[in-house]
Amino acid sequence: MVVAPDSFKGTFSAVETARAIAAGVRDAGAEAEELPIGDGGEGTMDALVWALGGELRAATVADPLGRQVEARFALLPDGRTAIVEMAQASGLSRVDEGERDAWRASTSGTGELVAAAVRAGAQEVIVTVGGSATTDGGAGALGALEEAGVWPRLRVVCDVRTPWEDAPRVFGPQKGADPETVERLERRLDELGERAPRDPRGVAMTGCAGGLSGGLWAFRDAELLPGAAFVLDAVGFNEGARHARLVITGEGMLDEQTLAGKAVAEVAARCSRLGVPCHATVGRDVLRAPERLGLASVIEASTLAELSAAGRALAA
Repeated sequence: MVVAPDSFKGTFSAVETARAIAAGVRDAGAEAEELPIGDGGEGTMDALVWALGGELRAATVADPLGRQVEARFALLPDGRTAIVEMAQASGLSRVDEGERDAWRASTSGTGELVAAAVRAGAQEVIVTVGGSATTDGGAGALGALEEAGVWPRLRVVCDVRTPWEDAPRVFGPQKGADPETVERLERRLDELGERAPRDPRGVAMTGCAGGLSGGLWAFRDAELLPGAAFVLDAVGFNEGARHARLVITGEGMLDEQTLAGKAVAEVAARCSRLGVPCHATVGRDVLRAPERLGLASVIEASTLAELSAAGRALAA
């Protein structure tokens, strides 16, 4: 069996989730291959390093409000490729709920993290975006890269397909933006897009992380990649799943957003093409229609013990 969950956001990492489910599978006497995955959001770096190897490094960078924090990036075994997870520096988890400020929050720390990766030897940087506290169109990151004078090849792994102009309306409220601030953010992004070498407006995936993906695409010629598909290809999911008796995937919540290219949906679609049954364990099932994703079953599990129990039940 292949155990390929995403993280349970804010609760368990993909690695922790895979380990718990796999332990239950093995308790039932079956074999389990742990293959934690991600969709470009928080936890994607750890999932890629689990599968690909590499070394985690640390750098002191600015958080969304300009405070100095220690953040990690990964240098892959080739020594020329790095992974920067923008949530490490500019994520919503860096800001307490009462201090969220969608207008002020900056991606400068993410740019500093990319620059640190280049100083460590990286020529190409994979930037995973998602879970941000920011809606600055990547202006902070671009400024930090300009100040550092670095020009690596950038590949941006995106967790949603939202275009540039929709980012404030769709994601601003969860970052502390009231309706008036959403309008201000929309005007700011429109002005930034207007003067960009490439216009990000109307382009799918340019609105990820408050427009960070679009800013890097528009001003730094970054390549934008659908997150779940990129990660599954990178970790060799198809090769592992092709001969599996079944696949167990999962994430924190199964809802309408999961239907739009998130990790569980991508795993289920690939399993369907491969003719392999796919089951999911989720913290909360709002959708309650597993057939819409091609899932054989969905089990709710909100603790590590429950995840292990789900693995045992599915293995049996």
